[in-house]
Amino acid sequence: MSSVVCVDVGSTYTKAAKIDLDGARLIRRAEVPTTSATDVLHGLDAAVAAVGGDGDLYVCSSAGGGLRLAVIGYESLVTAEAGHRVGLSAGAQVVHVAAGPLSGPGLAAVRAARPDVVLLVGGTDGGDAATLLHNARRLAAARFRVPVVVAGNASVGPSVASLLRSRGVPVTLTSNVLPRIGVLDPLPARTAIREVFLRHVIGGKRLSKGPRFGSLVRSATPDAVLAGVELLADLTGYGVLVVDVGGATTDVYSALIPDAESETGPRRDVAGTLWRSRTVEGDLGVAVGADGTRAAAAAEKLSLAGAPASRGAVSGGPALLHARGEEQQLAAAAAVVALRRHARGHSAGPGQPRTGGRDLRDVRLVIGSGGVLRHGGGEHVLGAVLGDLAGGWAMPEQARTVVDAEYVLAAAGLLSADHPEAAAGLLNTLLKA
Repeated sequence: MSSVVCVDVGSTYTKAAKIDLDGARLIRRAEVPTTSATDVLHGLDAAVAAVGGDGDLYVCSSAGGGLRLAVIGYESLVTAEAGHRVGLSAGAQVVHVAAGPLSGPGLAAVRAARPDVVLLVGGTDGGDAATLLHNARRLAAARFRVPVVVAGNASVGPSVASLLRSRGVPVTLTSNVLPRIGVLDPLPARTAIREVFLRHVIGGKRLSKGPRFGSLVRSATPDAVLAGVELLADLTGYGVLVVDVGGATTDVYSALIPDAESETGPRRDVAGTLWRSRTVEGDLGVAVGADGTRAAAAAEKLSLAGAPASRGAVSGGPALLHARGEEQQLAAAAAVVALRRHARGHSAGPGQPRTGGRDLRDVRLVIGSGGVLRHGGGEHVLGAVLGDLAGGWAMPEQARTVVDAEYVLAAAGLLSADHPEAAAGLLNTLLKA
């Protein structure tokens, strides 16, 4: 029997799954506390030993806060927005978005966000070049040492990369994320961000004392999960939605079927349509993020047991009060708020239009993930999501729900390139759950 072990090194727990490649099935899984305080390899090796690992290792990681990305673009509703969407799809937590020519305070704000990587975009191919060049000069003059991925106007991309390298800035040059208005090309930038994460970020977080951990990690965990979600959508031929509720953050993934009218018709988005997408809500969680969840629930007029109902609470909203415990209530609130944000999109500021929203009506499968859902809270949390009649978004019309109890999405994503049949087999077990 040929087998491999897939490992997800999280901020709290390290999860390992031994996979039978020939039978395309999960043999055994285990999880142990992540040993970030000493060396993450201690926990990784313990998890691998617990599943009887004796084959190749496929490792993803979100330990140490994962990948922090700053986006610097030309115009907030076009290239900066396109860069924002691509950064999220690459498994990053987008910690800052800047638009237009960088000023001194603007550069200070980028530094204050403490990004691991900067995505520098701007201009369609053959379009505006001045802003991209200006921002590159600003970064170069400031001796910014954070790795930069250049994914803007292709006509000046090489000049921008050369300018930054001349001042010692680590640079990766790739294709424009927005080569034409309304045309979003995420894959090259997403691939470049992944490579920079593996080459520069993993080692820089000092999660392990030697080079072995960095050599094992193949992607950021959210990137692996999105790859699994994309494969699942390809296998089924219909829209898939995933809500992953964690202790500190809540992530939402959606893989939709392209719609011709959204590409060429009046509904076309000037920043392009990202059919496979992820958003991360850094203020929503059930442990260290609990206070953020409570505040966000109040702002969205959702009532939690043990807390006063917010003024004007919507009676048609999810029945969060009926959860069996506080953790389930928090998980339901985090999931509902995260889905609202994912579907409605976001605004650059007061009075500004919302961008980046998602039409989820055609989603046929809604998957829940995270410890609370896995340990009995899945039905309540996903029920709250699909009962959100007052959320301001169009819910899936014919969706069934399932919980990723064995955490196969990340494993399938890790295996999707080298062992697509095994990855597909794992996802089929999820479909049959």
